[in-house]
Amino acid sequence: MTNSEQHATATAYWTVGPEQGELRSEDLPAPGPGEALVRTLYSGISKGTELVVHQASVPSCVAAAMAAPNQEGDFPYPVKFGYLTVGVVEEGPECWTGKTVFCLYPHQDRFVVPVESLTVIPGGVPARRAVLTGTVETAVNGLWEAGPRLGDRVAVIGAGLVGGMVAKLLAGFPLERLQLVDVDPAKRAFAEALGVDFCHPDNALPDCDIVIHCSASQAGLERALQLVGDEGEIIEMSWYADRSVTLPLGEDFHARRLSIRASQVGVVARARRHRRTNADRLALAVSLLRDPVFDVFLTGSSTFAELPGVVQRLSDGTLDALCHVIEYPPNETPSAAIPSPAQPTEATR
Repeated sequence: MTNSEQHATATAYWTVGPEQGELRSEDLPAPGPGEALVRTLYSGISKGTELVVHQASVPSCVAAAMAAPNQEGDFPYPVKFGYLTVGVVEEGPECWTGKTVFCLYPHQDRFVVPVESLTVIPGGVPARRAVLTGTVETAVNGLWEAGPRLGDRVAVIGAGLVGGMVAKLLAGFPLERLQLVDVDPAKRAFAEALGVDFCHPDNALPDCDIVIHCSASQAGLERALQLVGDEGEIIEMSWYADRSVTLPLGEDFHARRLSIRASQVGVVARARRHRRTNADRLALAVSLLRDPVFDVFLTGSSTFAELPGVVQRLSDGTLDALCHVIEYPPNETPSAAIPSPAQPTEATR
């Protein structure tokens, strides 16, 4: 039996209904010219976005724009979604075979993609830590949007995965002041591990040059309007999905001529779009992961077979995590996998 015949099927995680996910078996094509077969080692759950998908909360008007690279199916479901995957190239062009790579690919034990979809993980970056590459990329894009300058006063609101990542990168800038702001006092230890000052929203210092909002809460965005200085800018990195947010725009926003600008990782930030590609941004992101402090973002692990239950526990709050890592035992097919229909029908949609 050849290697290609041995791996003619793969197992993938699909969202099949509101708060319903399952492992499905599907055909795995042989890699063609310029393509690679990748065996997954680890994938990470990007809790904020993936729970929006799990809860079938993607607004229909932006469903196409919010589709992930290599996604299959359509929102709300059935859909194969995810984008923090690390694996090893088993077949493909000779110069790629054996390399450990990152790919913006859903949770799946083996997959075939064009080699230009892969980012080589450099020496000094452990494969497990490399699942954070996509989140570091999001933070890099947000900082390219914000454009912090020497001596700036900056607040980051929301000490979750993205907010913590942004604060970690900002800690290397020559700022006058940087505060990571969160309502949960238990986040203080997390901030200290990142080398960043922590404070409760009530104690955060005002007159910021930039406020980066990552809490995905109305209260957090309201506080951002109060903390940013006159004519200052708020970079909004939260995705509210189908939730409505009401803001007191007749107060600080209008009187002090403030600005709110969105940052979304789907395209390179405007300030760098003409000089950086998505591949450049990913290569930068993975290179930053040589710093072992990033391990603080990896807050638990489970096997691939446990993934449907893990996603549900994250959704109902019985499992707390920043980035939960999924581990893929070699040459093992999850027993929970079920055959996948060849094509989703209108009834299954």
